[in-house]
Amino acid sequence: MTDAPVPRRRTLAPRLTAFWQSDLAWSFRRSPVAMVSLIVVSILTVSAVFAPLIAPHDPFNPATLNLMNGFTAPMTPNAFTGESFWLGTDDQGRDVFSTILYGMRISLFVGFSAVLFAMVLGITLGLVAGYVGGWTETIIMRVADVQLTFPAILVAMLIFGIAKGFTPVEYRDQMAIWVLILAIGLSDWVQFARVVRGATLVEKGKEYVQAAQLIGRSSPAIMLRHILPNVLSPVLVIATISLALAIIAEATLSFLGVGAPPTQPSLGTLIRIGQGFLFSGEWWILFFPACTLLALALSVNLLGDWLRDALNPKLR
Repeated sequence: MTDAPVPRRRTLAPRLTAFWQSDLAWSFRRSPVAMVSLIVVSILTVSAVFAPLIAPHDPFNPATLNLMNGFTAPMTPNAFTGESFWLGTDDQGRDVFSTILYGMRISLFVGFSAVLFAMVLGITLGLVAGYVGGWTETIIMRVADVQLTFPAILVAMLIFGIAKGFTPVEYRDQMAIWVLILAIGLSDWVQFARVVRGATLVEKGKEYVQAAQLIGRSSPAIMLRHILPNVLSPVLVIATISLALAIIAEATLSFLGVGAPPTQPSLGTLIRIGQGFLFSGEWWILFFPACTLLALALSVNLLGDWLRDALNPKLR
């Protein structure tokens, strides 16, 4: 009597080894810019996620604020309280380092959520337009062409204003972040739709799609199970670059006063606050949030550029 074979446990080690030996990982190891960018993005993201544990102060808790600490320069003891802060304080005595950590949480949340919403909407409309064709494709692509004639920030401001107008006054501050996500997402879906539509037009004429049609697979199943996996490579590149643009768009809207509410300030709100004190000598209130936004957006953009080159077979 022989023993039954023992099923082998699936481990992540072979998959990690295969990924490490893949062309994508090799390209990443050969790109110092991509490695540094990933390190910067990871540090900033982890710092934002764990802001309550890392920040020395809670800048949005009025009970912990001391107005006597206002306008304290970086690494300089306050003349009245003797307290010292790494990056100084603002006009309300809030620690700038803590406000940056909490502000990044809002900026990253809005950026990721807006890109995810735009990606889902754009992929869906692009698949439908490319696969169905006809009047459906014409209507979707003409709407996309009209939207492309306007700057994305103006479209976002228009959508934000309309959505905020329909929001009850007592819920506007609570819904401001979600309205901001909706505005940025609706202003950024066109790029995803155009790329996915073009790739779908190429894929739907191939034999595997025709075989799925012959065996009776439904159109939604063909689009989701067969075509979608083959058009995701350019979508990932666009999503990475769009993340940086979404973060900048959120900062721009907040800087203009139509984005995140004062009770939930993002990096753009902090820059707007610091801009009012720039010419009075309190440069640090503007400088450090602006540098953080620059480092975050630039690092994400550089990662997107590397990913575009790494996934392009013509550049290998």
